[in-house]
Amino acid sequence: MLTLIKNASIVNQGKIFISDLLIEDERIKQISERIDENSDIEIDATGKYLFPGIIDDQVHFREPGLTHKANIYTESKAAIAGGITSYMEMPNTNPQTLTQELLEQKFKIAEEDSLANFTFFMGVSNNNLEEVLKTDPKTVGAIKIFMGSSTGDMLVDDRKVLEEIFSKTPMLIAVHCEDENIIQENIAKAKEIFGEEVPISEHPNIRSEEACFKSSSFAVELAKKHNSRLHVFHLSTEKEIKLFDNTIPLSEKRITAEVCIHHLWFDESDYQEKGTLIKWNPAVKKKSDQKALFQALLDDKLDVIASDHAPHTLEEKKNPYFKSPSGGPLVQHTLLAMLEFYKNGKITLEKMVEKMCHNPAICFQIEDRGFVKEGFFADLVLVDLEKSWEVTKENILYKCGWSPFEGQNFHSTITHTFVNGHIAYEYGSFDESTKGQRLKFNR
Repeated sequence: MLTLIKNASIVNQGKIFISDLLIEDERIKQISERIDENSDIEIDATGKYLFPGIIDDQVHFREPGLTHKANIYTESKAAIAGGITSYMEMPNTNPQTLTQELLEQKFKIAEEDSLANFTFFMGVSNNNLEEVLKTDPKTVGAIKIFMGSSTGDMLVDDRKVLEEIFSKTPMLIAVHCEDENIIQENIAKAKEIFGEEVPISEHPNIRSEEACFKSSSFAVELAKKHNSRLHVFHLSTEKEIKLFDNTIPLSEKRITAEVCIHHLWFDESDYQEKGTLIKWNPAVKKKSDQKALFQALLDDKLDVIASDHAPHTLEEKKNPYFKSPSGGPLVQHTLLAMLEFYKNGKITLEKMVEKMCHNPAICFQIEDRGFVKEGFFADLVLVDLEKSWEVTKENILYKCGWSPFEGQNFHSTITHTFVNGHIAYEYGSFDESTKGQRLKFNR
């Protein structure tokens, strides 16, 4: 099967150039100024931009056990409509992914149902060290630790366990960092003032800068002590930025960090309009935090942009503050939101592709993905930067049926998404005949 893309503006490795691109089966066969080969499918991409497929290193697709909120099929479908061709899914499902057997069960579901490429993280608790150390670094993205704050059995607060994991695992360790003791103290203070009716505007004060920094600085301390490979998820504060380095290339970093789209897009002033719909952990915080995070992204102190897609039903989200769960659906709109920043002159296309495509591949050592290169898998996204697209109830693909971006008019449109050479998405239509593949890692 040959697919020829003509006259695309290819964005790759810091350059934008007009070129043809030939796909043979699953991989990119040729990139050249002019390709005249007879193909099965030809796409005229004149005026459109071709990116590597987005790699989202942090999603919660809720399967197994929480499938009233979402599942691997529905959310991977929303992901490819959003230009995400590969995702890394988190272990806080039901049951939680705390054994190798449960981990493999998730892979089996994805092999049957996922429209995008996938990997799943192995979860860590205070008592599953043996299982964690069995994780295969060549076939599993990372291990995930909720350090200091979590729900259920996934809170890891045993120092001895943490020391053992950081010292023994060869895997990349991905962490959620918030300190539970500080959070509980802040909840008690808020209840003294407001009683049980604490307003959503208190969320960034409860899950505070102090709670984030105490936990993330401890994770960095452990990683430096044991020379571990650490990746800190969803930074939300200016204070934490100083924990990270931009003086060495990403491939040489032992400690990396990411920022998520909601911490770049929203700030605490948005709670008034959006309420619990923008309740996330860690919380959306001050405008000054948002500004500093964006600058740290541009300065390469923050390495990756992710979604932290974590859907709940609208009924669940509309509960009062303490009963409303944290998280929201984002994969369909993450790229469009970043393109809006490009339109507003805040980031270049080249830098955006670096943070959403190249860097996740480098960071996690993903095999043959994340770049527009001959021989690599043809995970590609074609974008029309001149065509607007409004988020409405009718075009939201998440199983939960809502989006914090509802009503937003984005000034770009994703026209095609290729997953392993297969046109999975084209102008709003899906071809589900081919499923995504399990990611492999060069480790």
